[in-house]
Amino acid sequence: MAPVALRAWTATGAHGQGIEALARGLAGNRSALRANDLAGIDLATAIGRVDGLESLPWPDDWAAWDSRATRLAWWGLQADGFVDAVARACERHGAGRVGLVLGTSSSTIAVSEAAYRALDDQGRFPAALRHPELHTPHAITAFVQQVLGLQGPAVTVSTACSSSAKALAVAERWLRLQLVDAVVAAGVDALGGSLLYGFQALGVLGREPCRPFDAARRGISIGEAAAFTLLERGEAAVMLQGHGESNDAHHMSTPHPQGLGAEQALDDALARAGLAAAAMDLVNLHGTASAANDEVEAALVARRYAPTVHACATKGLTGHTMGAAGLLEALVCALALERGLLAGSAPTTTPDPVFGPAFAERWHAQPVQRRIRHAASHSFGFGGNNCVLVLGC
Repeated sequence: MAPVALRAWTATGAHGQGIEALARGLAGNRSALRANDLAGIDLATAIGRVDGLESLPWPDDWAAWDSRATRLAWWGLQADGFVDAVARACERHGAGRVGLVLGTSSSTIAVSEAAYRALDDQGRFPAALRHPELHTPHAITAFVQQVLGLQGPAVTVSTACSSSAKALAVAERWLRLQLVDAVVAAGVDALGGSLLYGFQALGVLGREPCRPFDAARRGISIGEAAAFTLLERGEAAVMLQGHGESNDAHHMSTPHPQGLGAEQALDDALARAGLAAAAMDLVNLHGTASAANDEVEAALVARRYAPTVHACATKGLTGHTMGAAGLLEALVCALALERGLLAGSAPTTTPDPVFGPAFAERWHAQPVQRRIRHAASHSFGFGGNNCVLVLGC
């Protein structure tokens, strides 16, 4: 496929607001995870929390849209001149030719949870929580579309962990088919009860900060993030060169034991990029720190990537930001391409010996500074929803 330009990007998460905060966290190999301190969530686990969302000044114009998730989206949009970059795209093309694809897992479900907990004596939502705009999976997308003043197509993608990676794939198709001239691709997911208690029920939520691929890994750590990028046809310092999508059709929450769906997504991404796996200088792994997922992905890396690849897993730094993870981690690759900053994998130091020497020689616990040309980002979601992105410069 013809590469697509990443014109602007930003990311806000537990590391802080904006891309510079993310770069500092990656360079320092510093985990932003901490003991759970969310009000009303009584779980002993580590989380990647964005500080200050509850006290963030909220514009009167958006009073009906107030929620943790929309606050996170709003705060994320204020960084790195992103709103101005989108405004310029609207001036170039017209607002009707700028689309929006946003990936999320839980959207604003926390608002609905609160409403159900406070039903009145007739079983109705309390008046303060009867905002219909917020009780839908499309809520964050509709909010971001209004904030940015976009009038092109707007779609929500919800395929769990791969949601915002697949948003980039949708954006590329829209541009290639000339349905639009620019697309905002985004991923937003906020911490809440459904995510944390849901993973606790599955038995995969760790008590300590997650350690992807470590012999002592004990489960995942949930985080929250808002990531945005503006894509157009043409040239830029960082390009989306390929994407691949697949579905294992194997199990709702467990990957195919041989990683067939993940490998198919990798093959499709490489084919669209016109590259071999050996050309990848960096691969940012899905790396959830759950036993089955890490084992399958480690085997894939060992058999497909060259020994010279820099393989890392950054969920130990940011937490697993669910629907936002795919784009957040693609932007980790964009930073590597733009600045030569190849992330490490704190708090993991040494990978599980069971993965073998082929994986170990590709694995990097510490960040590295060197110029690269091509990077791959893995995102593997519930139900076997897989997406691999290839970025280059």
